[in-house]
Amino acid sequence: MRIKNSNQEYRFNIDRLYNYVKKLSFPRLVGTNGEKKAVALTINTFKEIGFIDTQIQKEPFNFSDFYSTTLIKLIMVINLTFTLFILMFTYINLFFTVIICGIGVIVIFLILKGLKHPENPGFWGKYYGKTISATNVFIKMPAKNLPTEIAGNIIISAHLDSKSQSFKTYWRVFFYKMWLYSGILLGGFFIVLFIRTYTIIKIDLLIVGIGIWFFTILISISNLFLMFLNTHNISPGALDNATGMSVVFELSKFLKENPLNNFNVWICQFSAEELGTMGSRVFVNNHEDEFKKGKVFQINLDMISCACESKNQVEYLKSYGVLPRKKIAPLLSKYLEKAAAEEGVKIKGFHLATGAHADSVPFHIRGYDSVDLVTRMGGKYTHSSTDTLDKVDPQVLVEACMLVSNVIRSLDKDYEILCKNQEL
Repeated sequence: MRIKNSNQEYRFNIDRLYNYVKKLSFPRLVGTNGEKKAVALTINTFKEIGFIDTQIQKEPFNFSDFYSTTLIKLIMVINLTFTLFILMFTYINLFFTVIICGIGVIVIFLILKGLKHPENPGFWGKYYGKTISATNVFIKMPAKNLPTEIAGNIIISAHLDSKSQSFKTYWRVFFYKMWLYSGILLGGFFIVLFIRTYTIIKIDLLIVGIGIWFFTILISISNLFLMFLNTHNISPGALDNATGMSVVFELSKFLKENPLNNFNVWICQFSAEELGTMGSRVFVNNHEDEFKKGKVFQINLDMISCACESKNQVEYLKSYGVLPRKKIAPLLSKYLEKAAAEEGVKIKGFHLATGAHADSVPFHIRGYDSVDLVTRMGGKYTHSSTDTLDKVDPQVLVEACMLVSNVIRSLDKDYEILCKNQEL
């Protein structure tokens, strides 16, 4: 595939992209020798591309696995306990039910609020979690025409670790959705029961009772499944995320030969994404003083292509949440759609209610424009031993390169509008 830019015609190499994935397709759970091997391979690959030692930066860090493993199970236990208490007190005293429900919501809210910065272990992470060492690898390529402190910043990232779980990503997301929507509907039935009990409006008690029991059972089933969601190290991680790493490597080669005029470009291979996006959180914490809101864009590549499925294309996370639906990076979304039209590449924006956590999260928390490029159907195979090389479609990796290169060149061209004039 050839791409035209202001200097020359550039070719994204489909064989090279496939070989990057092939080289990195082995179990590499963070904290294991596999992850250390992946870090070493990442550094060597950057050297093969042409970067020198002083350009390649290693960023070692430690974190607690409490927030990504034990805490999830703790939340499920608390939720299951409160759900069963609520059901029991429904037949004793409805006011007690409301009080218990309120206490449960407050407890879970406080726990979730404490998850904003899990990279800081705190008391629970320090004493009830395992401390794990990991390493980010990144390159900073300064803008060609502007001083580094004035130029904008574009972060192109993927994650180098992999993991397997008790069941695949597809089912994990399914049970998260079951838990979320069943909780909302159960709350609705309790409201109906309260109205029936304390107002003149009379609703068939049988229907209300069936609704309460049905959604309580669904919540309990989802809780039990998520309580037994354990992490293993048997996934080769071809789709998740050797594909993303491959695209980042190929784009680094392109940008080495064609640096941007007005943006510093950070080429990042983060670690510990699979255990709480810890690598990207540490990176943002360490370099936040170099970033200025309104002049920072991140494009994160995670699980690109799925050759064995019909919906085998580049997609991007467009919105998130239940109600209201929150748009994610609307500006970058427009640039992606424009790039797809210009390059003749298929792309689709999608909505996600719950169930996923990617390396864009730490950037969103700080209000930076950030977008995830994925292929959702890959979730049927990821986090399992079936996440293998035969699922990878290198042609879609080429298309991802074309899209990202078009977007970053367009951002560079529009620097005066987006950054200097502060119109963003």
